[in-house]
Amino acid sequence: MLEGAFALLGAVERAGEAGPTRLAAECGLPKTTAYRLLEQLVALGAVERSRKGYRMGPRIFRLGQGWQPYPGLRAAARAPARRLARVTGAAVALNVLREGQTLVLDWTPGETTGAPARPLDGGGWPWFTAAGKVLVAGAGPRLPLGPLPGSWQRQAEAIRERGVAFDREEVAAGVCCVAVPVPGPDGVPLASLSVVTGPAHSLDRLAGVVRQTGRVIGAALRGR
Repeated sequence: MLEGAFALLGAVERAGEAGPTRLAAECGLPKTTAYRLLEQLVALGAVERSRKGYRMGPRIFRLGQGWQPYPGLRAAARAPARRLARVTGAAVALNVLREGQTLVLDWTPGETTGAPARPLDGGGWPWFTAAGKVLVAGAGPRLPLGPLPGSWQRQAEAIRERGVAFDREEVAAGVCCVAVPVPGPDGVPLASLSVVTGPAHSLDRLAGVVRQTGRVIGAALRGR
């Protein structure tokens, strides 16, 4: 039963909104079983009924907001990220790598016009954004990402040497990014801090203040 409920939650996440027939077929469940589990999930607030059937519910959102890969990471990053957003006028994201994706843990909107919006699914981007590359470069061969581009080793060395990664509209048109690692108490990167902005900003000029903010967050984590 638990496995079926989680399978349905995954199907709802992928579909956005869908009816019980489609969700049951995707999960390989009888329609009556899927309907019963979906209604139980509705009662728990995990999903909610919608015009097209079912969609993700508020309880899952609240539970998801509490997840973090290291205790105190979000709290340590919150105030420095807000200051960085005010200083730069750009959006600021705290990110981790999970299952080959750059997941956004926290997002501080930018104040300038045309600042990119947070990804609608609350997750984010492929690993090869600046926010992901800076973590992959620091992790070495430990991350199972499959075959990497032939030029990656050279890129990774440059990222480690500079302590920063850039994305100049490589993933999405009009979206640029500068990212730095956020070190944990043992010095190993736990997350990345990124400034997400448009092509009008000079990423090289932003790099220094982003590095400094990453160090501030790392120091706060060591203090904990």
